[in-house]
Amino acid sequence: MQMNRIADELTVSPQISPADVPAIKAAGFRSIVCHRPDGEGPDQPLFREIEEAARANGLEIRYQPVGTGKIEDRDAGIFADLMRELPKPIFAFCRTGTRSASLWSLTEAP
Repeated sequence: MQMNRIADELTVSPQISPADVPAIKAAGFRSIVCHRPDGEGPDQPLFREIEEAARANGLEIRYQPVGTGKIEDRDAGIFADLMRELPKPIFAFCRTGTRSASLWSLTEAP
């Protein structure tokens, strides 16, 4: 699993599996945000599978699916709210990590 720290409170990653969740917990993360819609790829696990693993490991988790190349201002606003509300540090993922990083960048823009 590749972890890319982009801010003190946020690390992004490509797609994770339920088996990755204990390592995310061990790395000190307190919350997970999924930006990848279910069914985007044939080999990706469903969000509910990752959600079950996160809850079993005592992590907060939220599902904010955003389609590839379809980030809107509303999506950035929702992610800004999640960044304010969720326990930190936060681990966010999508297919490559780019959507998660882009959403964070939009929350930081003046």
